[in-house]
Amino acid sequence: MLSPLYITVFSFLLSLPFVSAVTLYTIPGPAATGTANPAFQTAICIGAVPCDGSQLTPTPNPGNITTAINIQLTDGGYPGLGIPVSGNFLGFSIELSVANQLFGNTGTQLNPIFLNLLANIETRAGRILIRVGGNSQESATIIPGGLPNGTAVEKITFSSDKTATPTLLLSPNLIYAMGNISNLVNVQWFLGVPFNDTSNPRTTLAEIAQHVLGDRLVGLQLGNEPDLYTINGLRPPTYTPDQFTADWGTVLQDYSSDSKVLNSSMFVGPSVCCGLDTGWTPEDVWNTGFLTDYADQLAWISVEHYPTNNCNDTGILDPEVLMPQLYMNHSAVVQLSAPYLNTSQIALTLNKPFIMFETNTASCGGFSGLSDSFISAMWAVDYALSMASFNFTNALLHVGGQSDYYNPFTPPTTNQSSYRQWSIGPTFYSTLVIAESLGSSNLSQVVDLQLNSNNDLTPGYAIYEQGTAQRVVLFNYLTDPSGASDYTAYISVGGNETGQANSTPASISVKLLLAPSATDKWNTTWAGQTFGGPFASDGRITGSEQIIEITCDQPNNVCAVQVPAPAVAVVFLSQSSLQESQGTATATFQTTVATGTINTVSIDPSVLATSNGRGGQSFLGLGSTSPGSSDGLKITPYNALIACFLIMFFNALTLLSR
Repeated sequence: MLSPLYITVFSFLLSLPFVSAVTLYTIPGPAATGTANPAFQTAICIGAVPCDGSQLTPTPNPGNITTAINIQLTDGGYPGLGIPVSGNFLGFSIELSVANQLFGNTGTQLNPIFLNLLANIETRAGRILIRVGGNSQESATIIPGGLPNGTAVEKITFSSDKTATPTLLLSPNLIYAMGNISNLVNVQWFLGVPFNDTSNPRTTLAEIAQHVLGDRLVGLQLGNEPDLYTINGLRPPTYTPDQFTADWGTVLQDYSSDSKVLNSSMFVGPSVCCGLDTGWTPEDVWNTGFLTDYADQLAWISVEHYPTNNCNDTGILDPEVLMPQLYMNHSAVVQLSAPYLNTSQIALTLNKPFIMFETNTASCGGFSGLSDSFISAMWAVDYALSMASFNFTNALLHVGGQSDYYNPFTPPTTNQSSYRQWSIGPTFYSTLVIAESLGSSNLSQVVDLQLNSNNDLTPGYAIYEQGTAQRVVLFNYLTDPSGASDYTAYISVGGNETGQANSTPASISVKLLLAPSATDKWNTTWAGQTFGGPFASDGRITGSEQIIEITCDQPNNVCAVQVPAPAVAVVFLSQSSLQESQGTATATFQTTVATGTINTVSIDPSVLATSNGRGGQSFLGLGSTSPGSSDGLKITPYNALIACFLIMFFNALTLLSR
């Protein structure tokens, strides 16, 4: 008799369509100041996001933009400064189901392009925060003995809800890969652990991760977007914040009583996402006693939020309409951050870091023409600095699969990796801009200057360290190649009407984040450097760095900075602030594959022979969505073997279909 798992997976395989056509697209070239392999300029695409040439119309000048903006800074600080934050403020949230596509599919063969991308941030910020998790963490199960062919992640079934989340089998190789990455680049990890069945919490993943990663594992996320559990079929329709708090405590007890879990006080929560729309607010969870009950086990306070969604559950949204409403609109950015001010104060009182654990332009992959254009880079910088001014300590940009428009970086499909490189999205440039804007001192405090009478198209921020103004970040969301919409910012430090001595520097340095228009897709540059066009990057930024040196008018106490339309300008008010933020060599990993010689992580075999929490080697019930029950299908060693056979069968079908 066939097992339920065999029937489920086999039925899914039969439902898959075959690819019957290949379309030839002409791909735009890279940024004018960068370089790219000409072989990547024309390529065969099968629905690949980098080949989507859709482009929106930039917002025109409304006619009321002031071309001269005065900025008066003071010594000794500035009213409204946020808490001290570091250059690694922006990190990445990587969906668990695609992590192996980015890291490499085994624990010892790492993807050098991914390492190069991370090295760009490390040289500027000192370290990188990466979360591995998402919707796919909830029903994932790690197989201690590994998966066939040394693979790290296998997808078994797909949910029928709007997220189309796969059920995953994981190998310890995924954790080995994370450990080996951290041996080469200074990455600190968050890991999402299962939460779909409170009677079988499956603590094995945490056991292995803690043993392998050690202090490079900084948090375990227990529960991902619990306010969407009813929509996603993980809990009954009547599920409440009180029930979530009770479930959290039930599963937490299993971790606390598991002798192979080395640290049961490193959890991340509550990770609610949608209280600004239709879900729970953090306060809904705080009112259940969550913080009172679990303050000792909670290492990070987390929320997740996107400005909107492209999940088609509320009808098709038009990015052309959304662009001026949500993304070229500083007030809309502030409205994303402001509702969390109360929670940020609670986090400060408890001395807990407060993190935006998952965000990007729009959930369910973002929008064509918006999430993959220059506007998303400017928006991400604006949003990150806004969050910092509202006392967030970090924020993570989500990274999904091949069909997601918002990805900071996207590898080619496996069968194209031999002749294609990676496509670097606009928001990856944002992480570099933020790293340099905040520097590596861990002392940067951000304040929204409400520039130009708080005009939504020309926002700006000041960044202080220990009471001294170090940097200014200026935005121009408009697109105008004529130069008529450029503006000049006149920056003064002290003097004038402040009652302080004139402290304006003799000279300043400026770096520009540029593109020909706000909706351009492949011509973004940061200080004249680029990652090139689609399928063109090996993870190293190319071109000569361009730093604009400006002599200030000290007698008149002013430095004049021109901000093109469109652009983000980062103004360094001293040579020390520039040097603190400066990236150095990033050509770190140039080989095709980093091999097993770097496999320096290991794990005690006794951990692999884990009890796996409650349930022993029978693993968990993947089908149960009711709290406290486990009556769904089981993954036994027999079923796992059949599942692996079917996975290989599916791979063969895929090859035949091409």
